[in-house]
Amino acid sequence: MIEQDTIKLLRECDAGVKMGISSIEDVLPHTKSKALYHILKDCKTQHDQLHEKIQSRLQRFDDEGKNPNIIAKSMSTMKTTFKLGLNETDATIASLITDGCNMGVKSLNRYLNQYGAAEEYTKDIAKRLIHLEEQLTTDLQGYL
Repeated sequence: MIEQDTIKLLRECDAGVKMGISSIEDVLPHTKSKALYHILKDCKTQHDQLHEKIQSRLQRFDDEGKNPNIIAKSMSTMKTTFKLGLNETDATIASLITDGCNMGVKSLNRYLNQYGAAEEYTKDIAKRLIHLEEQLTTDLQGYL
């Protein structure tokens, strides 16, 4: 049970961190403020580092991980393209990223509860990802 929950939680963290990286990459070229650009770039770097840890743990279990749900990814990309097409501002970027972070935090907390038998190290990875998302929403509040 511990190994199964660990792998399942790692997969969800993998999908979540990939979605976060992709979302940040989608909006970075549209930022106007250098400060916002650096906030997002730094957060992406932290996501990349966490992704490496997740991949390393998944390799221990001979698991390739999980990609974000294709429908969710497509909807996110369409929403970003549409909203930035109408109003390409830092406030729009902050709003889009904040919405994504909130969805990620909600999902990751649900998976933490669902896969409660996962090893503690993996739970800590999920909690770090949650914290990273929560911190980003706090950092973006001044741009909303």
